[in-house]
Amino acid sequence: MITGKNYIGSQLIASGNKTYKTFNPELNQENKHVFTEATQEEINKAVNLASKAFKEYRTISGKRKSEFLNAIADEILALDEELIQTYCSESGLPEGRAKGERGRTVFQLRSFADLVEEGSWVEATIDTAIPDREPNPKSDLRKMNIPLGPIVVFGASNFPLAYSTAGGDTAAALAAGCPVIVKSHPMHAGTGELIASAISKAAEKTGMPNGVFSNLNSSGIEVGQQLVVHPKVKAVGFTGSIRGGRALLDLAAKREEPIPVFAEMGSINPVIMLPEALKNKADSLATTYAGSITLGTGQFCTNPGLILGLKGENLTSFINSLAHKIVEINPTCMLHPNIVGAYESNKTKAMNQEGLTIAANYEKKILPNYASQIITTVEGKTFLENPILHQEVFGPYSIIVQCENEKQLEEVISSLEGQLTGTVISDTNEVANYPTVIAALQNRVGRIIFNGVPTGVEVCLSMVHGGPYPASTDSRFTAVGTNSIKRWVRPFSYQDWPNNILPEELKNENPFYILRSVNGTLTKEEII
Repeated sequence: MITGKNYIGSQLIASGNKTYKTFNPELNQENKHVFTEATQEEINKAVNLASKAFKEYRTISGKRKSEFLNAIADEILALDEELIQTYCSESGLPEGRAKGERGRTVFQLRSFADLVEEGSWVEATIDTAIPDREPNPKSDLRKMNIPLGPIVVFGASNFPLAYSTAGGDTAAALAAGCPVIVKSHPMHAGTGELIASAISKAAEKTGMPNGVFSNLNSSGIEVGQQLVVHPKVKAVGFTGSIRGGRALLDLAAKREEPIPVFAEMGSINPVIMLPEALKNKADSLATTYAGSITLGTGQFCTNPGLILGLKGENLTSFINSLAHKIVEINPTCMLHPNIVGAYESNKTKAMNQEGLTIAANYEKKILPNYASQIITTVEGKTFLENPILHQEVFGPYSIIVQCENEKQLEEVISSLEGQLTGTVISDTNEVANYPTVIAALQNRVGRIIFNGVPTGVEVCLSMVHGGPYPASTDSRFTAVGTNSIKRWVRPFSYQDWPNNILPEELKNENPFYILRSVNGTLTKEEII
């Protein structure tokens, strides 16, 4: 049941007087539930509880954390149709998308549960002592990852489940041993509260300390700002705009104790269409990319917003085919009137740039909060001279850059800001003829897709969902997959400690039977 209150640990509290409602973009009307924004007192209480809970939670075994994460997944599934209906009413997204995202959220939680139960993720590294080494004895050194402390997670607008209250950031932080305070996204506060209720029930059922999780309502930016500057908060997870992520990064850097902000921000995800591939399958590629550009109304962070090719008959054929196919697709609803407004504003700004040509524009009448798709094209020289054309237009929009030659194609790629993904469309071994182009692309992105589409992010150990700034604030880390746990920990060494008081992961006996590096060799064997 949705109450509109804040989860401060296990308590539901709403002492403030600032209220708001979510919005149903499909029906173009407000939803019924009233939400109360968290006060400064409630923010302090949530963070203080988290800080207190950390003292116990950081020592809880991987097995018990696994039980907690699996219990969260179970409780989310138990919400059943109430969750799905609330999700749809607050996002305008269809039921199939809601159920798919719920499945991914549950999968993420269970993946982290498996990770921490097995235990090797702590990266235990042991270099045993050599007391008779000359000229100086060698100490015994043992290293492992330990949790940072209370983490603030900002809910994302475009993924009410998978990147929000119990999404990847929260799952990874809880798995690492860090309590989490979620700054709920105002566009899906009801969805957020339902998920928060599931986490709260799971924490109680598995005996987790009160304060291991809190969920705070916020209609604007104030609650988030107060959380980031709170001295007991130790790191931040954010998925959203470059402007929002940069503001949080700057705020965290100005603290007396600066803290890391792991923000996944804007990306236009360049796609390189090589000429032989276009010559042989322009029509089928146009079908594929018309679908990818409009998927989810273009509201994926991996939407292909930039297509690059070599000027000529093959590229022209692709442009014409894509222009024809994309206007045959029926427009769909965006997440919120504010997002529709931003899309229209950014689209108009791009279309007003000199040298830009409209290749396709859906011009039929559309419903309120729906978005009409558009394809534009521009010469490589013009694109290089105008940074405005490099900016993300969040929605079903893509710009095709026609490069004069391979050298200019490489220059265009090198001129881009950091991106989450890059894609190469190639015929057989054609890509082998463009090593410098691929090297330039690798330098600008976190993941390269071969003969596919960027829309779609697999949750697994090998996934990198990040990239050079501003795709993310630290390209060394991923925001998706179990390796994302590394954002919420730090390496810590014990020197010459008695074996009996070392953490279980570092003891000679290796009681958890985890994979460890012992004197440079990976092994699960005990140290004799």
